[in-house]
Amino acid sequence: MVHFVGAGSGAADLITVRGARLLSEADVVIWAGSLVNPELLSYCKKDCEIFDSARLTLEEVIEIIKNAEAAGKTTVRLHTGDSSIFGAVREQFDELEALGIEYDVTPGVSSFCGAAASLKAEYTLHGVSQTVIITRAAGRTPVPEKESIASLASHGATMVLFLSTSHTEKLQRELLAGGYAEKTPVAVVYKATWPDERILRCMVGTLDKTVKDAGLTKTSLIIVGGCMGEEYLRSLLYHPTFTTEFRKAKE
Repeated sequence: MVHFVGAGSGAADLITVRGARLLSEADVVIWAGSLVNPELLSYCKKDCEIFDSARLTLEEVIEIIKNAEAAGKTTVRLHTGDSSIFGAVREQFDELEALGIEYDVTPGVSSFCGAAASLKAEYTLHGVSQTVIITRAAGRTPVPEKESIASLASHGATMVLFLSTSHTEKLQRELLAGGYAEKTPVAVVYKATWPDERILRCMVGTLDKTVKDAGLTKTSLIIVGGCMGEEYLRSLLYHPTFTTEFRKAKE
């Protein structure tokens, strides 16, 4: 059996209870060593075989899993954050299905959730934005033209950008071209929930300078939108004049 486990956003205790249990039971662990907190390996048993996928190809990962299956061993494939977001898991699923190897998935706390917690922020503020766009800037790996930053920026929604810290000059230009105002607030969170986390605040118009002055090139999330500002409308959910299924409005 192969268990795909989301490691969480960084802090070792932000893995789920199920994820920690599966790690403790695994005979083989293949972990994303370039992104996952190594403290998570402390959950593993002493005789567990550990492989760093940062140094492996897809084919090599599958070969390790095949050998573990042949030996009757249980494997945990430990991914950063939640494996459904930029986790490159679909290709692994397809390979395992073709081989008839069973697998399941345990979700994790994505770094975009970890960043919101660190920022004490709400991405979906009433009167500001009810939509969160999770995307990345085009780099060595392109993105579809219809999903360009400028195109997505035209919605004016909250935008969370992964894998974009080394492209801030182009990113800033496209955010402005798409419709965000220069003074739209931005937060940059380096290694959200890790011990060495850093938080920078700026505006779209100063994004590139802020990131470069801080010397950041990777492992950061960029959050763009009015939700990073101070103005919003009170939610109706707990408003005394609003009737819900569980509470009548007060006159």
